[in-house]
Amino acid sequence: MVITDSGVHIWRAAGPDRPWQPGRKAHLETPIGYQDLSAMMAEAGVDRAILVPPSWEGDRIDYSLEAVAKFPRRFAIMGRIPIHKPEARGMLETWKDQPGMLGVRLTFHHDWDRPWMTDGTADWFWPAAERLGIPVMLNAPSLQAEIAAIASRHRGLRIILDHMGRVRGMLDETLAAAVDATIELAEHPNVYVKLTQIPECSSPPYPYKTTQPYVRRLIEAFGPPRTFWGTDLSAMLSRTTCTYRQAVTLFTEEMKFLSQDDIDWIMGRGIAECLPWPVQ
Repeated sequence: MVITDSGVHIWRAAGPDRPWQPGRKAHLETPIGYQDLSAMMAEAGVDRAILVPPSWEGDRIDYSLEAVAKFPRRFAIMGRIPIHKPEARGMLETWKDQPGMLGVRLTFHHDWDRPWMTDGTADWFWPAAERLGIPVMLNAPSLQAEIAAIASRHRGLRIILDHMGRVRGMLDETLAAAVDATIELAEHPNVYVKLTQIPECSSPPYPYKTTQPYVRRLIEAFGPPRTFWGTDLSAMLSRTTCTYRQAVTLFTEEMKFLSQDDIDWIMGRGIAECLPWPVQ
């Protein structure tokens, strides 16, 4: 089994030559570099990771490209693109020519970018990504209805919903509303879901018994090939006591309702086929 984390941030410290977005701060005070991440993955038993450039660095992706150049078998990228700027249309045409670039990751959960989903800003992107065969990850909590409409109009577009579709702060039984809304997306075969941020969804500690039933419902609705394990590692380390290794064993050892074949799909095989990112 090749274990692939479906979403991890790496970044460099802010500086005059590397300013961050105004008012934004990183999950952790000390940056996680790709060398640090590689060592953490080896300790936790994680073979590969999808790098998601963090929003506090704006739309720059240079550090993730550097990581892929150094570790092409360990890292790949779902990069940020400034869909609100005119130059983004030209950028998308050659997006996957960049080494290690598998697709695009968009956010619609800040006050400034949430409206882009409905005010027409993003309308050009969906047909273009479908035409070019570019999968997209979306951090778009509470926008499941809008995602359903996009998935229905663009059936060739692979859409991967981050963090189970939950809004930050939902935990235990308050997860139900988000999970119910996300499950409605399961009828669209081109929609997938990331099982990330699970530790912060539970009041009790590891193995997060109050959250497991909701994870099970998502897996049963979408099927293991369309549900992807991941951590959002820097957020997990900043908000919970969960270790990277525990995030792995939560699925490989603690979720007794999963078969070994289910685990194989969820822990890496599914996302490898979806993006695609073949094991070399």
